[in-house]
Amino acid sequence: MSLKKPEHPAIPTQALRLSGNSASVHNYVPHANREGKSFIPMAVDVPIKYVLQSLPCSLPVARFDASVDVESIAIPFINSLEQLVPDVLATNPVWRDLFALTGTLRTIYSANSITTAWTKTLTLRGAQGFKLIPGSGAIVRPNSTIGWIQLAFTFSVSRPPAAECRGFLTLLLDQDGDWKIWTIRTILEQLVGCPNVDFLPTVPAEVLNSRSTPSFNSQATIVNGTTPLPNEGGVDQAPPPLDYDVVIVGGGQAGLSTAGRLQALNIRYVVLETHEHVGDNWATRYESARLHTPRDYNHLPFSRTFDPSYQDFLDKYDLVKGYQYYVRIFGIEKNIQFQSTLTGGSWNADRRIWTLRVSKLGSEQILTCRHVVIAVGGGGQTPLMPDFPGRKEFHGEVLHSVDYRAADQWRGKSAIVVGTANTAHDVAADMVDAGLKSVTMVQRNRTYVLPAEYYKIISERMYNGKTPIEDADRAQYSQVTAISRLLSMDALNTMASKEPERFDALEKVGFKVERYGDIIYQLTEKLGGHYMDIRIKSDSLATHFTSNGLAFADGSEIAADVIVFCTGFRGNMRTNVEELFGKEISAQVDDFYGLDSEGELKGAFKPTGHHGLWYIGGPIGHSRYFSRHVALQIKADLMGTPMPIYHGEGRSEKDEG
Repeated sequence: MSLKKPEHPAIPTQALRLSGNSASVHNYVPHANREGKSFIPMAVDVPIKYVLQSLPCSLPVARFDASVDVESIAIPFINSLEQLVPDVLATNPVWRDLFALTGTLRTIYSANSITTAWTKTLTLRGAQGFKLIPGSGAIVRPNSTIGWIQLAFTFSVSRPPAAECRGFLTLLLDQDGDWKIWTIRTILEQLVGCPNVDFLPTVPAEVLNSRSTPSFNSQATIVNGTTPLPNEGGVDQAPPPLDYDVVIVGGGQAGLSTAGRLQALNIRYVVLETHEHVGDNWATRYESARLHTPRDYNHLPFSRTFDPSYQDFLDKYDLVKGYQYYVRIFGIEKNIQFQSTLTGGSWNADRRIWTLRVSKLGSEQILTCRHVVIAVGGGGQTPLMPDFPGRKEFHGEVLHSVDYRAADQWRGKSAIVVGTANTAHDVAADMVDAGLKSVTMVQRNRTYVLPAEYYKIISERMYNGKTPIEDADRAQYSQVTAISRLLSMDALNTMASKEPERFDALEKVGFKVERYGDIIYQLTEKLGGHYMDIRIKSDSLATHFTSNGLAFADGSEIAADVIVFCTGFRGNMRTNVEELFGKEISAQVDDFYGLDSEGELKGAFKPTGHHGLWYIGGPIGHSRYFSRHVALQIKADLMGTPMPIYHGEGRSEKDEG
């Protein structure tokens, strides 16, 4: 089998066909090309005005050598944090705060804005005791021309809720030969007097081995701290509502991560999961489904979920096994209510209580809680599918990838795959392996191709089986987003420039390739839409169904027996909020994902705009790390000391240029 341009003159050259007549198609399918290399394709449709491009960030020139004494240089700057002044800051400095001082996620730019906000929030939170962490100083040299020194520090805040915090400081040597602060990052670590949000004891071996961990759905007298009242006088009564501190909607990676964090903080919670078992959100996906990021990046909180016996790129069976292990070893499974769907609810502003309606196996259940965490997945679980005219005229099968399982049933037939992200390439590869006569992939835009091993090289600098995951996460997810963008582009695009022939090969078979792309844009604005090994990409624009397949704007037509739309999912959980709680509440909350004017994710992991309502989702790393911050914010509120939020020094439209 070989990947080649379609021979039929009616097929536009922008659409590529996988044909079933030669044995070399694996040169271009997602998981194994001729050199055993794979790619990640991403549609290139970056808007003219992209937030991160407009922010005042650049990587500093390295004007020092390796002999500098990092910590002796750093100590005066650590001391300066008690009373920060503009003179110690570089040109275009940046401060990013993760809940430590501003009570939310903020990135603040310019010396004047930073010193103003810093002074006000130090007073607001009673920040004190800035101390260098011995041995934390390091020289950072991403390449031969860029460099800075970095160190870590601790401090505390005494105003309620009192907390222990950490931070990172980076210093650059400016053109005048003076060291200046380039970036400050401050991070909420723990709430004083509360358990450690990053530690959860495992279930004792004797309990685990006996499989006697109580189930939420058992007939135990006490359910998660609530004792049902008996009927009096033999009169049937509706059971009282079950009451929780938190209800988590969704038992995937985001919901399970949040559950573990809440349990670590002794918060009463329940997870509502529509499926019958943990991991079914993966088990029910297509047979070849797998992650395209390395194993050590994909653990759930507290420990390494996937030991070295697992393959480097986890498939769906690995994920099911790992997630089921996680909920058992940490005793989370007892707080999961399966085959349960949240159907609606209401908010009592006076009592600050949610009343939720839950459908469980055909029966309605009423729950009450103080906080609701929406963890239904970054894509919102609602498929997006183009509404092309003429669907009834097409004689073949049409389905969205959410309903795709395997391709064996179509052996010997022709197929069209619409889309070019990870799932589209997985489906196309499945079809070739299953012996379909031809597979044509159709896409609209040029595709950014990211070789999987490039990403693996970058990822394994921190996620490597040796560096503690909590340390890697703290460094990774506290970084200023605009700086992460510059660093990733520098590293990935440099690697791409050294292998032009790799991308030339894709261009030769008709794939429209963008060699130098922006992975941060794909993850923060597109919420995915990328693939770590692209096979086929096209600028063809499908317009309508025909009786035999799809027609295109240039008058051409591609015939097929089956058409699979790998066109993604609705990405905004705000729509879920409106469906569940109504327009009045949804009007108060932020969107989910995309970037705000500071380069922070909208809505995710922080106050949404309505009390007691939270979003969590996105890639596993975001879910694992930011679940700790969602849990800490909820804990602070339950203690009666919610985190005060600082809104000052925000960027306006005019700042974005």
